[in-house]
Amino acid sequence: MKTLGYVSNENPASSGSHLPTVAIVGRPNVGKSTLFNRLVGSRRAIVGDEPGITRDRLYGEAEWRGRTLRVVDTGGILPHDKELIPSEIFRQAKVALEEAEAVVLVVDARSELASPDLDLARLLVRGGKPVFLAINKIDSDKQLGLAEDFHRLGIRQQFPLSAEHGRGIDDLLDAILAVLPAEEPAAQGTEVAEEDVEHENQEQSSATEPSEVKVAIIGHPNVGKSTLLNRLTGTDRAIVSAVPGTTRDAVDELVERDGKIIRFIDTAGLRRKGKTRLMAEKLSVVMARKHMEAADIALLVIDATEGVSALDAAIAGYAHESGRSVIIVVNKWDLISSGQKPAVSQSKAARIQASKRAVDRNSYEMNLRNSLKFLSYAPVLFISASTGKGTEKIFPAIELVAAERRKRIPTGEMNRFLKSVDFDRASVPASKRVKILYLTQANVAPPTFILFTDRAVKLHFSYERFLENQIRHAFGFVGTPIWIKNRARGQ
Repeated sequence: MKTLGYVSNENPASSGSHLPTVAIVGRPNVGKSTLFNRLVGSRRAIVGDEPGITRDRLYGEAEWRGRTLRVVDTGGILPHDKELIPSEIFRQAKVALEEAEAVVLVVDARSELASPDLDLARLLVRGGKPVFLAINKIDSDKQLGLAEDFHRLGIRQQFPLSAEHGRGIDDLLDAILAVLPAEEPAAQGTEVAEEDVEHENQEQSSATEPSEVKVAIIGHPNVGKSTLLNRLTGTDRAIVSAVPGTTRDAVDELVERDGKIIRFIDTAGLRRKGKTRLMAEKLSVVMARKHMEAADIALLVIDATEGVSALDAAIAGYAHESGRSVIIVVNKWDLISSGQKPAVSQSKAARIQASKRAVDRNSYEMNLRNSLKFLSYAPVLFISASTGKGTEKIFPAIELVAAERRKRIPTGEMNRFLKSVDFDRASVPASKRVKILYLTQANVAPPTFILFTDRAVKLHFSYERFLENQIRHAFGFVGTPIWIKNRARGQ
């Protein structure tokens, strides 16, 4: 299994590891994420007025004058801050610096120089890599005088700019291109290199299969999503702490396994809108929903020590209603099976919930299924992300569910199946009964079936549920919702 790292385009053959990398660093709230979004041409990173919004490092691609660059956005660095999350941000930023060919230090032109700026500048200059100073928030020529004081940082290449408005970005990119190694010329002559042949084969195979499977890791805060991402990718890609809501931006990582590409997306913990106070938290919840809806499969992480909460059911509902395939991952099972449990709330409701919590795996799954009846199709895995126990089952489950999601049943086979179904067993009011003429699968991902009937009437939910159960019994569709639509003849 090989970890590739995040690239913003959809073609895994153009891995970001072959592109020159530019790291964006600086103190909190100087505009690093705004510059990153400007360079990659999308709102990939959450931006706002609150300091410290970005924590994990984010990757994207920028194109300039025919060259493609890999751009890394890092969290705000305070080199001497020893608290857990700031020190983890610093560690993530150092990873970005080590893999970068050039570094952009962003400062706020409207703020006075402070000792952290000087410390960070000295650290970068000593690193020996080309360093460019982006003096941000200079929105007009009248403000150019604000840049004078920043000569004290000792960085020769300085660029007054406005990341928000795009002013001065072209000069910065021209200077970065000038120090990057030249692109290797394309092979000449009639001989074709081995890697070119391999690339062509990859392109041909990708025409028949999706280039990658997108897997969003979802759940409420502090259930172990980032720990699971790190375990699955074999990296320290995401910051992990006991502080709920540590992850804000979605963190991506590509993994190659048995010739297939899986993009894991660690999303921010989903909460109800009324439970988020900071603007960054509200945005992170919105972005998490967007990333989940763009994925093929959702790994729904449940904390085994807490059981299924109303919030877990709501998050599961988001995934189900948006047509995502779902795998339920019960994390921290080692704490249940070993008899160790962290301290829980001593409220009356919490004590009642704890008394009902099953320690037997089969009983636990039965209770879970009862709480999430609408996810009866979803496989359930019991794991410990921190120790790795049980996580080896996740990759085969993803491969199975991804294949089931794309499964297509020929119309002839569907109609032979339809003749074998005894619809008299479906408990449907007489006024809602319809005569089914034929059934066809109209789409995949998720599997979508169109039922042609003798009259225009909304399909009764009992009829629809009965038909879905019969389809699953005959054809499987493990882990994926099934959508059924009906049309009257002649529509």
